[in-house]
Amino acid sequence: MEYAKVGRSHPRKPRKLDGKQEAFLIATACSTPPSGRTRWTIQLLADQLVSAQR
Repeated sequence: MEYAKVGRSHPRKPRKLDGKQEAFLIATACSTPPSGRTRWTIQLLADQLVSAQR
């Protein structure tokens, strides 16, 4: 039963975004959403992030 309390460490997963991309994503999510929308959705944020990469 003690084993269940201790747990194991898990390897870290590689980051999907670098610092600049992460800052852009946060700034976008905190900005006013596109016209006709009341809030940002994950899909809208993803589309915005992809279009900024081009």
